[in-house]
Amino acid sequence: MTSRWRLAIDTVLVPAYGSLAPVIAFAHTGQGDISGGLLAGFKHPISGLDHVVAMVAVGLWGAQLGRPAIWVLPVTFPIVMAFGAVLGGLGVPIPGIEVGIALSALALGAAVALALTPPLWIAGLLVALFAICHGHAHGAELPGSANAMTYAIGFVAATGTLHALGILIGTVNRWKAGGYALRAGGALISGCGVYFLMSAIRGV
Repeated sequence: MTSRWRLAIDTVLVPAYGSLAPVIAFAHTGQGDISGGLLAGFKHPISGLDHVVAMVAVGLWGAQLGRPAIWVLPVTFPIVMAFGAVLGGLGVPIPGIEVGIALSALALGAAVALALTPPLWIAGLLVALFAICHGHAHGAELPGSANAMTYAIGFVAATGTLHALGILIGTVNRWKAGGYALRAGGALISGCGVYFLMSAIRGV
């Protein structure tokens, strides 16, 4: 079985086996460097500022919107991201991935800055579309020697951590001054997205 097909099968199972992740990570042997795959997967989302700010923004926006968005958005992102990773791992081409990643920071940051409150399904759809872009990038960059399952567990865990960080920061929204600070943070993220977008366009 090729690493790409292994990624396709294993990544789809990640959400269902989330509670068993620690066991799987150490019990799955003979399929590449387990620790290397886990660490590589965890490091990948936090190694690029474009990924970090967009994933934190998901948590910020969820906290700003309140229930049920505070958990729907951070759950939607990694699940759909896993699907995007399957596409990337299989080499399915999606044009404009880097542009999509840049737009995710720009748009999600703007949503926080403007305190947008769209219907939950619209917010979820927007998050899902951007999650595919981020997931595709993760899957396409699977190290050849890495274990596909532990790599997937790693980047899903890192993504969840960044979402949680965003939610934690977003709790300041309960205070008036904190709400202003949160919106200012969203504007900063959106500004980063503009920079990423310009860089992505130049690279096309």
